[in-house]
Amino acid sequence: MGKILADVTPLKESPSFRRLWLGSAVSAVGSQLTLVAVSLEVYRLTQDSFYVGLLGIFALVPLVVGGLMGGSIADAHDRRRIALLASTVLWLTTGLIAFQAWLHLGNVWVLYLLVALQSGAQAINQPARSAIIPTLIRKELLPAANALSMLSLGLAMTAGPLLAGLLVAWVGFGWTYTVDFVSFAFVLWAVYRLPPMPPAGTRSKVGLRSVIEGFRFLGTRPNLRMTFIIDIVAMVLAQPRALLPAVAALMIGGGEATVGILLASTAVGAFLAGLFSGPLGMVRRQGTAVVISVMGWGASIGAFGLVVLLAGRAPDGTVTVWLLPAALCCALAGIADSISSVFRNTILQAAAPDHLRGRLQGVFIVVVAGGPRIGDLLAGGATRILSEGWVLLFGGVLCIAVAWLAAKLQPGFRKYDARNPVP
Repeated sequence: MGKILADVTPLKESPSFRRLWLGSAVSAVGSQLTLVAVSLEVYRLTQDSFYVGLLGIFALVPLVVGGLMGGSIADAHDRRRIALLASTVLWLTTGLIAFQAWLHLGNVWVLYLLVALQSGAQAINQPARSAIIPTLIRKELLPAANALSMLSLGLAMTAGPLLAGLLVAWVGFGWTYTVDFVSFAFVLWAVYRLPPMPPAGTRSKVGLRSVIEGFRFLGTRPNLRMTFIIDIVAMVLAQPRALLPAVAALMIGGGEATVGILLASTAVGAFLAGLFSGPLGMVRRQGTAVVISVMGWGASIGAFGLVVLLAGRAPDGTVTVWLLPAALCCALAGIADSISSVFRNTILQAAAPDHLRGRLQGVFIVVVAGGPRIGDLLAGGATRILSEGWVLLFGGVLCIAVAWLAAKLQPGFRKYDARNPVP
């Protein structure tokens, strides 16, 4: 049984990793509350999926700039200090989002501005925190550590969206955002307790030249590059998030609570993948595992679209029996995405040299967080031509086809061996 359940050795061996994992787990629940609540508030103000998708554009530019420069900063300065400063900005921005809700401003442009600020701070924070992990544990424990992170994220994404839908419906947006503001103090405490994390080796200089150096390295390392490409395929072509408010209101029924249930179902899948992640540490062909997982994501989203099409229109907006198969599709998508994330993170952390790890993590964050935002915009915009169900179905099928083609064109990625991590 121990070989099936998640390997907790990283938590036992490293107190610093344990504190960071616990703090991140608590704050992640609050972050999910805000992520879901903002999309619900925008939809309530506009009654249009396109404006929900537009959130992605306002988050994308600061995400790209902050992620790339954040990686450069993480390779040039103490990573603990950078993570602490960026986390503080995130905490204060969350407070401003709560403040606008308590004031009942009802202005979608204020939300867009605050989301942009939050995205930029997150983009600087995440590369530093991700680059810290390999310095806290042994390299052979990286798959286990990444699986534990997905386990906590899955739990947060299970509880967070569900609580967001319920809290917004019961007590409003102000209290929902305030819970996130309070919970974020836990991750601040965890980062503060870390030891100093100066960059290893020769310290690079912050700036465009440093960023270009990271891209040049990535351009000559096809396996690392492929981890980014295939995630873009999944998140841009088959991203359902911006469509969920309309799907819940018009097709499946149930409104905001249903959005919470569907997002929570995706997170349940991620949680289960993390809980039973013991065998993942024995997988050697990690590139092949990534390709299969991404194709599984596409199949799950396509099936979700088919369910939405079969559901038709919900009478009077009441919840229908189609919620169950829709939630099952979302759970399967969560399993596939979690496994893909574990192996993509592991490949990047194991194959990247420490002096470039921050910059490559910055690119990783741009892809992981930016891809879904582009996907939000494309999915929301596509509803001008097709219904939400057809957008989901076509996106899932296209994801499978393009992932297969990318793997065909890069056979070395399919042969990537965890015991000989070639970037």
